[in-house]
Amino acid sequence: EVQLVESGGGLVQIGGSLRLSCAASGFTFSTSDMNWVRQAPGKGREWVSRVRSTGGSTLYADPVKGRFTNSRDNAENMVYLQMNNLNPEDTAVYYCAKSFEGKGSNWYTPLMDYWGKGTLVTVSS
Repeated sequence: EVQLVESGGGLVQIGGSLRLSCAASGFTFSTSDMNWVRQAPGKGREWVSRVRSTGGSTLYADPVKGRFTNSRDNAENMVYLQMNNLNPEDTAVYYCAKSFEGKGSNWYTPLMDYWGKGTLVTVSS
């Protein structure tokens, strides 16, 4: 059974930092690209970042470029999102999601087949 479990969310002040973690199990983690997706209150889901299976490449949405860093540890089956210089617009539930590895899915436009339950990040003044 595939499991993705996020942790590390919480309340942080404007300009602060948080590090989210995602523990993965039930699939071959080292061959899977992994994503972070967020959903702000009252809004739809927004893709945030992707890390290649090897950890050698990353992509970021424009609103988080230069502030967030996506990384992974394939020995521990973990994905991390380091978030710096947080602002109120970053308030959201953050989800870890696995990229689908089959037809129709690719590095730049992946389908995502498994999701965690999310962790809430609240940025407050």
